[in-house]
Amino acid sequence: MNDLSMHVETVEVSLAVGVDIQDITSDLRRLAASAGIQDGCLNATVVGSTGSLTTIEYEPGVVEDMRRAIDRMAPPGMEYEHEKAWHDGNGHSHVGAALIDPSLSIPIRNGSLVLGTWQQAVVINHDNRARKRRVEVTVIGR
Repeated sequence: MNDLSMHVETVEVSLAVGVDIQDITSDLRRLAASAGIQDGCLNATVVGSTGSLTTIEYEPGVVEDMRRAIDRMAPPGMEYEHEKAWHDGNGHSHVGAALIDPSLSIPIRNGSLVLGTWQQAVVINHDNRARKRRVEVTVIGR
């Protein structure tokens, strides 16, 4: 029986004022390959309460559709209780990030991430200011 192995690493991504969406698939593929895991899982979490991770087809139309959908779910300019307390104008950023989710899990089979042909992993900045986001990645398996 093969022992489990674990590899951890951080990916840093510079993001513009939200909603900014960046493809990190190549980073995650590189980390999965360097971990030497044949069968297992890659788990990634963006650090911070105004960032999220998901998968989409990373092409200009879907990216714009995603931006618009996030703005409809958590519109800037609405009254948010967070802003009443902190006066930082980013209540919508917290809500939008929470609705998407901060974490992503991708299976690894035969040493490769299992993603669809048109499926890419993306990190999203929802905040009303540019951010350098840390994505903490754990690869575990055999």
